[in-house]
Amino acid sequence: MAYDEKQIMQQLSDPKTRRQAFTIVVRQYSEPLYWKIRRIVLNHDDANDVMQNVFIKAWTNLDEFQSKSKFSTWLYRIAINESLDFVRKQKTASCVSSDEDLSVANKLMADDYFDGDETQAQLQEAISQLPDVQRMVFNLRYYDEMKYSEISKLLGTSEGALKASYHLAVKKITEFFKNRD
Repeated sequence: MAYDEKQIMQQLSDPKTRRQAFTIVVRQYSEPLYWKIRRIVLNHDDANDVMQNVFIKAWTNLDEFQSKSKFSTWLYRIAINESLDFVRKQKTASCVSSDEDLSVANKLMADDYFDGDETQAQLQEAISQLPDVQRMVFNLRYYDEMKYSEISKLLGTSEGALKASYHLAVKKITEFFKNRD
């Protein structure tokens, strides 16, 4: 059952109903947040860890929410930032460790929770090679079918810059597949 965001915000602002309201938030947003995170992080267990961090951060910073945007937008922004931080930490760790030979496609095919085929795995491989901003814009536009105006609010970037990032991302993904043939 989906709850009205205004109702949830009223309940979150009242100390007596805050915990119960946050439980509703977790139930309502777990799945969409998981998939936003999973497209960035790629691994199921890592996505769950990042999602848990997102909810912890949201809970501890609830008083910081200023209602300038929708509550869901605020949660998505936390999820994106936490996911990108996780990926950056992983890149730093993989530079130190040389036993990480598997490509993203091979890791996905070995993941029990990945339900795609080889082409989907290769697409994720191509997406993983994009710069962070292009990867984020591509995922939000292609998978979540978000409008540029929504992405602009979420990422705090102009629509023109987002369109350019998406165009470059598509071009790089196309080149990735051309070079594989």
